[in-house]
Amino acid sequence: MKHRCFWVTDSEIYKDYHDKEWGTPVFDDTTLFEFLILETFQAGLSWITILNKRENFRNAFDHFDYKKVALYAENKIQSLLQDKGIIRNKLKIRSAITNAQLFIEVQKEFGSFSKFIWSYVNNQPIINVFHSKEDVPATTELSDKISKDLKKRGFKFVGSTVMYAYMQAIGMVNDHTTNCFKYPN
Repeated sequence: MKHRCFWVTDSEIYKDYHDKEWGTPVFDDTTLFEFLILETFQAGLSWITILNKRENFRNAFDHFDYKKVALYAENKIQSLLQDKGIIRNKLKIRSAITNAQLFIEVQKEFGSFSKFIWSYVNNQPIINVFHSKEDVPATTELSDKISKDLKKRGFKFVGSTVMYAYMQAIGMVNDHTTNCFKYPN
């Protein structure tokens, strides 16, 4: 039997996410945008709630095509607010559109969002050595810095806790605990 990180439940969707995605470096802008949207919607909720609705989010947000999301008009917002398959939070839905627009601005400035976000770690994941749940932080100085920078650019729902979870999800930090089969030896 595989030993996984402390947060993984018996849920197959959780196991699959942990085993195949979490902590694996992501450099593709569309996937980076997907995780940005999912993490911002997760704020205040459990990650399993988001994972269970991920396909619905994918369909509702045009497969996380940030160019399309950036152009959403009021009728699309109203449609999303009626979509029971996603989190129907008006502020988060509107923030997804704002964040898509700003995501494109970052791409224009840096060549890609990937170049921008990965520059914070010199394009190399930080491999942490955490032995237990108590060792894993909710925020770090780096997540504080990224959060501040994104907020200064106008991004919404990108507090330090959300940004640290984002960093974990996209593999900027590898927080698999040392007893996890995914921990890099």
